[in-house]
Amino acid sequence: MRLATWNINSIRSRADRALAFLERSGTDVLALQETKCKDEQFPREAFEAAGYEVATSGHSQWNGVAIISRVGIADVERGFVGQPAWGEEPVVEARALGATCSGVRVWSLYIPNGREIDNPHYAYKLEWLARLKEQAASWLTPGSDGAGDPTAQIALVGDWNIAPLDEDVWDIDVFVGRTHVTPAERAAFAAFASAGYTEVTREHIPTRTFTYWDYQQLRFPRNEGMRIDFTYASATLAARVTGVTVDRDERKGKGASDHVPVILDLSD
Repeated sequence: MRLATWNINSIRSRADRALAFLERSGTDVLALQETKCKDEQFPREAFEAAGYEVATSGHSQWNGVAIISRVGIADVERGFVGQPAWGEEPVVEARALGATCSGVRVWSLYIPNGREIDNPHYAYKLEWLARLKEQAASWLTPGSDGAGDPTAQIALVGDWNIAPLDEDVWDIDVFVGRTHVTPAERAAFAAFASAGYTEVTREHIPTRTFTYWDYQQLRFPRNEGMRIDFTYASATLAARVTGVTVDRDERKGKGASDHVPVILDLSD
């Protein structure tokens, strides 16, 4: 199976690019972030015509996640138990979507940005990651209700908005005093290892391979990017990963997203 994750940065603007990517890459399951539309606005008919099923979670023109699959979609879950809310009138944002695709529990995740270190959104980001880690651990831990399964195949994929290593940004000095690289964020990211997951892209992708380039200041031509799109896999699923590819060419051309797809190949 081929599984990909991609912050599409508006599916209505880039549906044609997503369909073209699916066709040329042979991707079976595509997790999208920042779809930026309500559920009823998602252009699902185009994907269904191409042989894919679609699950979405979108409340407005902000955030939004989706899973597109040609190997089935079952047990769709919008948001995770304990997911923090945000806003003056707090709401649970459309940032997490789970579905089972050919035996793999895929979670498309759009982790909060954090904005600035002294912004309440930063604390929200850290709480969001902590609650997700707790739930992710529970999915692998048998309890009195028998809900957890240590052999479960689970993929936590998406835009994590964290650069775990200094070499995951083009110049760490530029990021001093800014989000994405703080010790607290990096610790929150690393904590998923203690929950029973392995970040599986690192061993397959060379260092200084980026997945995001800002639209401003010619960041892409200068390769001034960041690596913030990752996959944490449960042990059973991690054992199936045979390769990972970053589709850098998808950042080229008119109308590209500022992120590119990260593609995982899984053995049968």
